[in-house]
Amino acid sequence: MTELAIIAEDLTYAYGQLMAVDHISFDVAEGEILGFLGPNGAGKSTTVKMLTGQLLPKAGRATLLGIDVARHPKQVQAQIGVCFEVANLYETMSGIDNLELFASLFGVRDFNAEALLKRVGLDGRGKDKVSGYSKGLKQRLMVARALVNRPQILFLDEPTEGLDPTSAQAIRSLILEEQARGATIFLTTHDMHEADMLCQRVAFIDRGKIVALDTPHTLKQQYGKRTIRAEVLGDDGHLQTREIILDRQETPAEIEALFRDAEVVTIHSEEATLESIFIQLTGRELI
Repeated sequence: MTELAIIAEDLTYAYGQLMAVDHISFDVAEGEILGFLGPNGAGKSTTVKMLTGQLLPKAGRATLLGIDVARHPKQVQAQIGVCFEVANLYETMSGIDNLELFASLFGVRDFNAEALLKRVGLDGRGKDKVSGYSKGLKQRLMVARALVNRPQILFLDEPTEGLDPTSAQAIRSLILEEQARGATIFLTTHDMHEADMLCQRVAFIDRGKIVALDTPHTLKQQYGKRTIRAEVLGDDGHLQTREIILDRQETPAEIEALFRDAEVVTIHSEEATLESIFIQLTGRELI
């Protein structure tokens, strides 16, 4: 039976009168990538801070690797890696020095900073000061820093936010490599496409509450609709869009009528996106 790496039970946190995380419960299996999805201000980062021992819950409990986080935060922190959305590197130091500092803090022996930099595509830049790195290179270094202690659980907070396609793809590939190694990944993001590509399950959080939690496929089947979208040539010579919902009794007849009565220029099938499902469930867009 698969063991659980993360168990959140009734987790709650408030900033004054603002309820940031409202009695949420979920678990994450060992080796799973869970996407924790929601707009800015939904409660994602606050949840991560409770799970990693940076904030004490007002109520509820977080257990990582069988350890109560609130009671033994340092024991948990020794076995996890965290990559924040906002860069918090030592910019006057080199990339190698940043990694070696963290390796010393974790007590990692025989640490090879250059090998880790190569994994994140920073080979050749390790001796450069971080102040000269682009945003994408800083993000890669932050991911590398989160891997210094070969963590059993990796927390990634918007790891590809604002990055160029090459840097974003490099980080996605690294996430999958870490999963193949056996690490559990907790990925917070508002990029639904990225979550769809990487995650075994996704949790939608909105206004501090989890409104849905399942596999992307199941959520699409439960809340979405598959359609055929066609462009046809109208009587005025302009293209018009026609949409036919699949999986209905009348679908075959509607498709036949489309080709019989109109000049079809393009046609393709579409399925619901996680973003459209989130909007359906919450009435909010991911901004």
